[in-house]
Amino acid sequence: MAKVLVVGAGGREHAIAYKFNQEGHEVYMAGINPAVEKFGICIDIKEDDIPSYALENSIDLVFVGPEVPLVNGLVDKLQEKGIRAFGPSKKAAQLEGSKVFSKMMMEKYNIPTAKHESFSDYEKVSEYLSQQKAPIVLKADGLAAGKGVIIAETLEEAQYELKEMMCNSKFATAGANVVIEEFLSGEEFSLMCFVSDRKVYPMEIAQDHKRAFDNDEGLNTGGMGAYCPLKKITQDDVNEGLEKVVQPMVDAMSSEGMPFYGILYAGLMKCADGVKTIEFNVRFGDPESEVLLLKLESSLYEISNNIIDGKDVQLKWNKDAFIGVVMAAKGYPEKSEKGAVINGLEKLTTPVFHMGTKQVDDNIVINGGRVLLVCASGENLQAAREKVYNEIGKIECDDLFFRKDIGHHSL
Repeated sequence: MAKVLVVGAGGREHAIAYKFNQEGHEVYMAGINPAVEKFGICIDIKEDDIPSYALENSIDLVFVGPEVPLVNGLVDKLQEKGIRAFGPSKKAAQLEGSKVFSKMMMEKYNIPTAKHESFSDYEKVSEYLSQQKAPIVLKADGLAAGKGVIIAETLEEAQYELKEMMCNSKFATAGANVVIEEFLSGEEFSLMCFVSDRKVYPMEIAQDHKRAFDNDEGLNTGGMGAYCPLKKITQDDVNEGLEKVVQPMVDAMSSEGMPFYGILYAGLMKCADGVKTIEFNVRFGDPESEVLLLKLESSLYEISNNIIDGKDVQLKWNKDAFIGVVMAAKGYPEKSEKGAVINGLEKLTTPVFHMGTKQVDDNIVINGGRVLLVCASGENLQAAREKVYNEIGKIECDDLFFRKDIGHHSL
């Protein structure tokens, strides 16, 4: 049994901690998650204090969940102290930390993506925008908790959102630089891979539903649900994504002196003229990871250590279909109300990951925009969907909403 410290306290980190716990390891969490407190030790700790804590408590592995500490260089700081840490270096994490850097790398190494331009001057980008066609995509350069991408249906909307980003600090400093890109249409899929320098080990693919409401309507969110397998994406599409996007990018990062170790997430679109890159992330996607970690039968602890050491990795997957549906606070993603009590959780028989909850006395209450991810599996997607929505029906809280059509693309 090893001591594992998971950095971060959201739904993704709950799923990572849950997996390590199921493997029999002693779980610590840098952050407070009321569900993890039932089987692990949660500590309220500043990011800068994590290396010292890991040393003092003889932690065998630190697994960094969210993007912010990765972009801040936490893995480098841990490794400097001789602590085994899973995740990319600060330099490699730029692939997610800066949309401008990511696009520059795709351009330099001929990795297929949408046509785009990057800007730091508001007047110039406004003028450029006025000559484009809608719909059009605006991306804040920096991290914006999954909300920094705007798909504008009209040029008027695009100009309004641009001003909000660059002049009114809608995403704080993340929107100081922006990328304007063409709108791609097609079937989206998430291809996550364990990566050890130039070696790539693809996970099973999943699909995330980004829009807040049914029929893919409403604002973009951090993700309202995920599922696998996918009906409209073939093995040939996956192979194209690996050969034209993932492998060229990890080779490029190595050639540029910033070899990638950890999880590389390629958000891909199957377009009429081939697979194109929407974005790169440098960690598990959320909510895709919760679904895939339930599906993963191999040891995450063993995988993590083999990636760090450059050893080969074997991935074994459950054959069932898996689905996860997000229950979010009313008003999300713009402004969500906190504090409402959630009842009925003890009645559920399938895994529930806590994304934004808090324990107050004996109650679990809403403490974030995305609050819970209810998961289920079945011999096919239809069976898994029926089960997950039946489970959701047991939860009582008027301040939560959820999409009723997760997985509809593959039915």
